[in-house]
Amino acid sequence: MSDRVLWCELALVDGRVQERVAIAVADGRFGAIETGVTAPAGATRLAGFTIAGMANSHSHAFHRVLRARTQAGCGSFWTWRDLMYRAAERLDPDSYHRLARATFAEMAMAGITVVGEFHYLHHQRDGTPYANPNAMGEALMTAATEAGIRITLLDTLYLHGGLTADGYAPVARVQRRFSDRTSDNWAQRLELLAPSSTQRIGAAVHSVRAVDPASMAAVREWAEQRGAPVHAHVSEQQAENEQCLSRHGRTPTRLIHDAGLLGDRFSAIHATHLSADDRSRLQTTSSTVCLCPTTERDLGDGIGPGALLAAAEVRLTVGTDSHAVIDMFEEARAVELDERVSSQRRGTHAASSLLAMATINGHRSLGWDDAGTIATGCRADLVTIALDSVRTAGITANTALEGAVFAATAADITHVLVDGNTVVSDGRHTRIDVSRELGAAIADLMEP
Repeated sequence: MSDRVLWCELALVDGRVQERVAIAVADGRFGAIETGVTAPAGATRLAGFTIAGMANSHSHAFHRVLRARTQAGCGSFWTWRDLMYRAAERLDPDSYHRLARATFAEMAMAGITVVGEFHYLHHQRDGTPYANPNAMGEALMTAATEAGIRITLLDTLYLHGGLTADGYAPVARVQRRFSDRTSDNWAQRLELLAPSSTQRIGAAVHSVRAVDPASMAAVREWAEQRGAPVHAHVSEQQAENEQCLSRHGRTPTRLIHDAGLLGDRFSAIHATHLSADDRSRLQTTSSTVCLCPTTERDLGDGIGPGALLAAAEVRLTVGTDSHAVIDMFEEARAVELDERVSSQRRGTHAASSLLAMATINGHRSLGWDDAGTIATGCRADLVTIALDSVRTAGITANTALEGAVFAATAADITHVLVDGNTVVSDGRHTRIDVSRELGAAIADLMEP
């Protein structure tokens, strides 16, 4: 990779919007950063407002096929889940690779430079492992690399079909391909994964409905030995809380805490329905909460307690989850705007805090502590937002941060660099015809 200099009209450096910023890039890292300077000879000019690369902390790539197919009619998460199961049944490693490659390329065009892929679609339809037991996970990892972004594959343990007052139900037919049957099988399969320098392996507990406490402890041991991030769906629906209380006499957060999973490498996904004790445990253990507002409102799951968590100084991130849309600005601002609807109060989350959820906080939750901010020595990930679209026209240096978070959309992103490599230029992916590949991949999967 050749060294070069980028010159940004406006850039967010050290938490402040700076003008005329020259940024040296060498070996995929930021070098010297100068502000208030004229463009050096030969520098690549980036007009508009440039921020650090964004992290999509929670993704299920195969859910992308559901966009516009689950919005008709009535129902709930549980009826939506039936449609999701049907989509999952149609995938194999090749079709999953095609779909994920196009989905991750869409993410790149939305300014996402790293994705946390919550991966539980492991085996063949009848639950039998593929000849390569990680064929599906490797399809995702290869897809991310080809799309030009980094990935943390959050390989997910999924053992049971649901939680009842009497115990755990066996996996249903449509869930067989999710299950490794035992935590030992899951851990042994993970040992066969060989990530590259742009790929990392983390662990995930699907939910308290799918993983018993003893198996959660096995996930903790695996992650502790490797310093890996651990994520889990937590209290996404009220029914989940009720089932957990009925069976275990504890909330999902308390159950996960007692299994030893909470900590500074743990992220609770959704955490929509938390008790005061749940919030306290997340705070005292330095755990993270990932909010996914576009999915949570699409499924009617409720508004997460973002204000209460922020007041408790719980670190927050955001993710696109089911990909009802892929737009990190929409996810970030929804944390504040949904809170305004709920509380009838404005300004709970400042624009700087919302952007941190989508950048530095997200990278940290996925195990990339050297990314998510424009600073010397960090990974050279940049996202440039046009300030001359119909949404952003009139935004100046004084209003750039608020304008980006509250007005811009993914369509306003013109350039994206990942580890110093240009992945999006002039609003187009440099290697992939994203619309065409998405359309073809989805048509192949969703035709009768």
